[in-house]
Amino acid sequence: MNLFQTIRREIASVKGMVETLGQIKDLSQSMEWGVADDLEAAVDRHASKDAFIFEGTTWSFADLDARANRFAHVGKARGLQEGDVVALYLDNRPDYVAAWFGFAKIGVTTALLNNNLTGGGLAHCLDAAAPKLILCAAPDIGHFTSLERHEPILAFDGPIENSATDIEAELGAAPTTRPPLAWRAQRRGASLVFYVYTSGTTGKPKAAKITHHRALVMMRAFRKPIGAREGDRMYIVLPLYHSTGGLCGVGAALLSGAGIILRRRFSATHFWPEAIEQRATLFVYIGELCRYLVNTPPSPHDRAHSIRACFGNGLRPDVWAKFRERFGIRQIVEFYGSTEGNVSLVNLDGKVGSIGRVPPYVKSRFNIEIVKFDVETESVRRRADGLCARADFNEAGEAIGEIGKDDRFKFDGYTGDPAQTEKKLLRNVFAQGDLWFRTGDLMRKDREGYFYFVDRIGDTFRWKGENVSTQEVAEVLAGSPGIAEANVYGVAVGQMDGRAGMASLAPTSDFSVTEIAERVARDLPVYARPVFLRLQQNFDTTGTFKYRKVELVRDGFDPEKISDPLYYRDPQTGGYKDLTPDIYRAIQEHRLRL
Repeated sequence: MNLFQTIRREIASVKGMVETLGQIKDLSQSMEWGVADDLEAAVDRHASKDAFIFEGTTWSFADLDARANRFAHVGKARGLQEGDVVALYLDNRPDYVAAWFGFAKIGVTTALLNNNLTGGGLAHCLDAAAPKLILCAAPDIGHFTSLERHEPILAFDGPIENSATDIEAELGAAPTTRPPLAWRAQRRGASLVFYVYTSGTTGKPKAAKITHHRALVMMRAFRKPIGAREGDRMYIVLPLYHSTGGLCGVGAALLSGAGIILRRRFSATHFWPEAIEQRATLFVYIGELCRYLVNTPPSPHDRAHSIRACFGNGLRPDVWAKFRERFGIRQIVEFYGSTEGNVSLVNLDGKVGSIGRVPPYVKSRFNIEIVKFDVETESVRRRADGLCARADFNEAGEAIGEIGKDDRFKFDGYTGDPAQTEKKLLRNVFAQGDLWFRTGDLMRKDREGYFYFVDRIGDTFRWKGENVSTQEVAEVLAGSPGIAEANVYGVAVGQMDGRAGMASLAPTSDFSVTEIAERVARDLPVYARPVFLRLQQNFDTTGTFKYRKVELVRDGFDPEKISDPLYYRDPQTGGYKDLTPDIYRAIQEHRLRL
């Protein structure tokens, strides 16, 4: 990079950081407004503009506000008070946003449940949030009644069973006027507005506390980096229970006066045709989405769209350049951040593979450090004096964020789970008494200040955009008839992002692969169901009786390396079939999609 290019980069970096920080500088834990107030202000500025385009219908900003007001009045009529919790278990639809917007108008917290969860995982999420009311689609009512829950259920998409109430009847009778501000008089920046669930290594989802301050940081932060403005159309195909699509994407659009083209779920086949038809100009991604699009056959649609910018996280270097070149996206804004964490980075200059840059001259404005990490023991390395050491340039280490006085660097923890909150804390790092947040991610930093994601620490792995806990899957499998022990891990599949779930099982005499398929289909969300099975009679364990996984991960699912019986999950039938060398090659060459 020559001097002119360096100067131009530095000017762009400073300008981008100043503009981004300018969007959130008035936010604090003590502020006396919240999410509903920001959105109502957006409605007042853009009332007649399109807010949602969804399955042939269009909502204006005024329509969204009126619908949210109905939800607010329904909640109030049912006795909800500030600080109460409502659980939302729905697929993508405008009512998803209208519901939590409405409940925020009366100071109620919304628990954004992953609507793939069932059984024990769903029960755990409900226990953590302790909702006074549950909203779901009629076909999903049984997921709650089977748990013998006692919370009232309001359901969409009738017919409605006797155990629930048709929410449309109550919404239809509710006023469309804004509820009085007195109904949310106690809300502050530090008040809770959402629970967003994040999977951890404990095997159970954790309910991250999302305050109004944290939510608005996510909702405001990306407007300037992507240049969102009135008249834009943001294409959102990510689940709205995820903070990337549901808060970052929704906020960047609505707070800028841009409309949202919403789809229930991602489809690689329909992505570009719909983006073209609906005149999308922006979209929000996770890395796997971009890989799926790159892997589709070339099409006349590839560059017939109007999308000028996109933002998201998890875009891997091997996909990045191909994606940009093939589809002609001028601006790709990759960012790093976790729902509950206090570390965030944004790649403002488009350097391929980087998750963001912290120039030396603004380092004091950021709280991120990378410390030396022992992969074998999965712990930070301490010096003789007990303190941590910073990783060298380009050395992979754990990324941590100092928990300081600046409200941007707070860590609010997990509700009802102090042990898991404590696990995310790292004390006495560079000085006795200091306190840092553990991201659980390995990163490296180069000499120019660019950060690069390396990998997740521990057993949790990502598959199809979701975190999968090996312990959660192992517990389901080990509790199944015909299985004595279960050891679960992730394996790499060709060039696909993330790792596919693989379970090594110790079968008993009554083992049935058909019953295993039925069990995982019943008790695990789609993304957590093991893609591969391996049958073993004996498991290797460590001295502390922990299952050894290194060798299993190295073996992968190659039948030419493994003499044990192997199976793969047929995505069409959900059943497990013999994994042969021909099938293995078809999977690795992406001729057989998982």
